[in-house]
Order: sequence, then structure tokens, then C-alpha cells
Amino acid sequence: MNAMEWLSAYAEKLGLDPPTLDEVDGLLDLAAVAAHSSERTAAPIACWLTARSSRTPFEALEIARSVAPAESES
Repeated sequence: MNAMEWLSAYAEKLGLDPPTLDEVDGLLDLAAVAAHSSERTAAPIACWLTARSSRTPFEALEIARSVAPAESES
């Protein structure tokens, strides 16, 4: 079972539509920003917070980028 198949089955069990490929890409980008500007554990929690906020992955990604330290600070 690949990731999209697993996510589709999981979404079905939750009573939700599975994420689109664009949403998956947005969430992976969000997770990368969170993990690379903090600790790896920030990635799944950032995605969970996004879900709780009802924002799209793309809106959340922009917010996450505003929280991430500037390149010159790292």
C-alpha cells in the first residue's frame, strides 16, 4: 500500500474525503518548514494545528514561513 492509498483508506475511516495531491504537497511543504526551522517533532504537530484551524495547507504554509527564522539567522 502506498502513501496515497493509505491516506485514502484512513480518510474513509474518518468519514472524510482524502486529500488531493496538491493538498498533500502543501502539507509536506508545511512539515518541511516546521521541521527545518525547529525540530522534527514540529512537523506533525504543525499539520495537526492546521487541521484544527480549518486553514488550507497553502494558507498554513504562508503562516509557517512567517514564523520560520530568516535564512540569515540560521
